Amino acid sequence: MADQDNLFKKIVAHCKEYGFVFPSSEIYDGLAAVYDYGQNGVELKNNLKQYWWQSNTLLHDNIVGIDAAIFMHPSVWKASGHVDAFNDPLIDNRDSKKRYRADVLLEDYMAKIEEKIEKEVAKAKKRFGEDFDEALFRQTNERVRQNQEKLDEVHARYTQVMNDNDLAGMRQMIVDLEIADPVSGTRNWTDVRQFNLMFSTEMGSTSDDAKTLYLRPETAQGIFVNFLNVQKSGRMKVPFGIAQIGKAFRNEIVARQFIFRTREFEQMEMQYFVRPGTELEWFEHWKAFRLKWHKALGLGDDKYRFHDHEKLAHYANAATDIEYEMPFGFKEVEGIHSRTDFDLSQHEKVSGKKLRYYDPELQESYIPYVVETSIGVDRLFLSVLFGSYDEEQLDNGETRVVLRLPAPIAPTKLAVLPLVRKDGLPEVAQHIIDDLKYSFACQYDEKDSIGKRYRRQDALGTPFCVTVDHDTLEDNCVTVRFRDTMEQKRVPIAELHDLIDGATSMRNLLRKL
Repeated sequence: MADQDNLFKKIVAHCKEYGFVFPSSEIYDGLAAVYDYGQNGVELKNNLKQYWWQSNTLLHDNIVGIDAAIFMHPSVWKASGHVDAFNDPLIDNRDSKKRYRADVLLEDYMAKIEEKIEKEVAKAKKRFGEDFDEALFRQTNERVRQNQEKLDEVHARYTQVMNDNDLAGMRQMIVDLEIADPVSGTRNWTDVRQFNLMFSTEMGSTSDDAKTLYLRPETAQGIFVNFLNVQKSGRMKVPFGIAQIGKAFRNEIVARQFIFRTREFEQMEMQYFVRPGTELEWFEHWKAFRLKWHKALGLGDDKYRFHDHEKLAHYANAATDIEYEMPFGFKEVEGIHSRTDFDLSQHEKVSGKKLRYYDPELQESYIPYVVETSIGVDRLFLSVLFGSYDEEQLDNGETRVVLRLPAPIAPTKLAVLPLVRKDGLPEVAQHIIDDLKYSFACQYDEKDSIGKRYRRQDALGTPFCVTVDHDTLEDNCVTVRFRDTMEQKRVPIAELHDLIDGATSMRNLLRKL
């Protein structure tokens, strides 16, 4: 595997070189924390969205989808609490003039302590091998114990200031822990203050009648305000879910780590409406299902973990994140939240419209409780790249870069390669593509040697290469090369469709659920 310390830089370079992700407006020197998805990136992204969408709407007969508008009435965001409470705690360094999130500075500090602990454990594990008792080592090693005690102390204090929304306490922690600005190296910090993350714009033909609108910071509210529309038109019975995929926008001050944290991003959210009192059971159900969904991608079961929230949002009575181990640590890719009846109650209160469900079994009306699953598509995309990227040493001493993407989500399912650009081979190759393109994303490639073409398709994550040679003209067979094993197999052209469909169909992922 690639060295973890360099993997992040390699992924960023790989994304640009092979058409996955480009800096936005690059010819004008780009726009900070905004990216465009290239020809291969958009296919991979669409396949991930299809996997999520079908796992909700096909596998559950009580989950349906909508596509709500980005612009919504400004009262929506007043009711949801975003106008008054959607803030980040910010702090400036007076010397570098750089602005940071105070909570991120503290979280990074704790992550460094945790990294020291894990390095000690890793060294000991390597030294003692199979005889290594990790639990005992963590209890008895002096350096590990000291760092763990320090981490526990800092974490407890951090939890307290976050729960109390104690801005002065956050700054004091930064000062006491001697956290320095990574740019200037100084500790000349301002006070911590709150900054609202919503982008605003105006709608109206003239400045006099213009109305202030917000670019939505999340897609969930479009589901909540359409709750009754969907329930009545679809004759839905509780429990039921509404799924949506769409863009959201946040004026992140600390936008970083490539596409992990950006100002324009895409969310896949499902709100599951349940009978009050059953929400925590459904919360556990969706925790288990969502983790299974991620693990079905085959990126390594040990790469995932739950991280329960210690500070709950004002609307939640339970919350956890599914985190994936990226080169910069375990990071959130999906959140599961029990949102109670907060959102529907608020919208009922502010709008003056009843948002209640009549339960025919109980013969009473109530506001349903909600369990939410929410994925950042861009973060999921990045985790898939990290989990798939490999640098493999070959027997001949060469190294090949390969994206071991799950075949159903690979941007291109097969590349058809004529061995030479003459003797009728390109025509046969094109005929194969013309036959298969209605079922699979295909690519034709005749440039460079066959070996170089294989390597390029490996780097793109293409599961199959189909080579047309002179024998094909005689036996109507082609050589199929398998990406992961590099095995080559002679296959009749007539059998290609079933072979590729059997490996690349989305059904393969869905059946694991």
